[in-house]
Formats: sequence, C-alpha cells, structure tokens
Amino acid sequence: MKMITQKIGGMSIKNKFTVKPIKRFETHDWFLNKHYAKRVPSITYCYGLYDTNKVLQGVISFGSPASKPLVVGAFKGKYQEDFLELNRLCINDNLEKNVLSFFVSQSIKLLEKPKVIVSYADTSQGHNGYIYQATNWIYTGLSDVHREWRMYGSNIHSKNICKQFTLEERRNNPDKFYVIDRPRKHRYFYLLGNKKEKKEMKENLQYKIESYPKGENKRYDASYAPNIQGILF
Repeated sequence: MKMITQKIGGMSIKNKFTVKPIKRFETHDWFLNKHYAKRVPSITYCYGLYDTNKVLQGVISFGSPASKPLVVGAFKGKYQEDFLELNRLCINDNLEKNVLSFFVSQSIKLLEKPKVIVSYADTSQGHNGYIYQATNWIYTGLSDVHREWRMYGSNIHSKNICKQFTLEERRNNPDKFYVIDRPRKHRYFYLLGNKKEKKEMKENLQYKIESYPKGENKRYDASYAPNIQGILF
C-alpha cells in the first residue's frame, strides 16, 4: 500500500495525523449517529485518527465478515480464520485531501498478518469505492442480488432478525416484518501479508478481478459532530 506523503501547510500528513487503536465503545457515537448505516457492526479491531492536538477526527473498524458463504468460498475455503471485513469508515468533514487514504493505509498496517480483508461500496448510497481504488485494493465486481428481512421502526441487521425470530414469526407478522431487495455493492479485497502469502492468496481468489468502477460519488449527510475528546499519548 502506498505511503501518503503529501505535505499540508509545510507538514506531511504522517506528521499531522496519528492512527492508534481505540476502545470499541469509542466508535459507537460515530457509527450510530454519523455513519449512514446508523448501526454498530461486528468489531474485532478499531482505530482512531488523531490530529496534532490529539483530538479524534475519524474512526475505522474491522470485524467478522457478514457473509459466511463469502468467507468459505472466496478463497477455496482457505484463510477463514484470517478473514476480516473493513465494515465502517468515518471521518469528520473538511479534512485535508488524502487524509482518508492515509487513515486506511495506516490502520491496515496495524493489523496482524496475514489477513484477507473485504470491504464494500454501497451503490444505493452512490458510492464507487474510490478510497479502495486509491489504496490499491482488488475489485471483484458487484455483490449478488439478495432479499433481506427488515423490522419496522428498527435498524437491526437482517442476519440478527433471522436469528431472533423464526421464519414463521416473520411471515405471520407483516405489520412488524417486511422484505426488501438488498442493494448491490461493489466488492473489494485487500491481501495483507508477505510477498509469498499475497501471491498465494491471489492465486486462490475465486472471483474475477475487474476494472475499477467509475462514476460520480454522492455524499450522505455526515454533519453530525461526535464526541471528539482528545487523549494523552
């Protein structure tokens, strides 16, 4: 992954920002109120982006992939114990150019190796995944068409709804549950390891590598100001 060295006001990004591990609870305000999904995902690792005043300016999380079939099938059943999903990425608005790329690249460097990382760009939000393109991820096309369960007045993930309520309960309560077509998402992989490990991973990848998608990105309202209290380090 390329190191971002662009200078900002005479100071390079790596000198102006620091990436450090944070506690899971420190992501909650960001993910519940600032990120468009409004939901806290599975979190195994999470990191914060701090400025020179040691104030938190962004958060990122990696967790267990939501799709078990993907974990099993994407690499011929290999790397299942080393499979992560970059499932949330959120920074404050109006930060300098390339800060997001720097944040992603530095966070990945903090992960244990080897790792296979998957992430998605949501077409329903007008996203193409330019951050993944800028940091050299592998693009493998759009996710499959699926239908998902939803519960009125709740933001519970479809997977958890299916765990908590039987199919009979869902079908017999149309005033409480409904089904939607899940938006297709651009799917990206990042292969983290030494040269030999990455070569093996790429050889085992079961998806066709495709050209990066292009198009105008749409921005969602991320104006919410989370608690960005500084830390001592």
